[in-house]
Amino acid sequence: MTTKTEVFQSIASEIQIFKNLEQKESFLFVLGALSARLISLKKASEIMKLEPELLLNILELINFDFTYLSQEDVAIERNW
Repeated sequence: MTTKTEVFQSIASEIQIFKNLEQKESFLFVLGALSARLISLKKASEIMKLEPELLLNILELINFDFTYLSQEDVAIERNW
């Protein structure tokens, strides 16, 4: 029987950007927290132990979009 931890580690191990499992798991956490607007890019870079610019470049490389704008703000921006 596979545990949730084993499943999570299996998924994390597939991430090719980082070498060790801890970094890979942190990256998955950061992606979820950014998309849920729970943390800032600065906090995400602290968690990953990376410079904010480097983390932003990695997010751009994987086409990960996130925003701190509300849905209403996004609509206003698009119609501006």
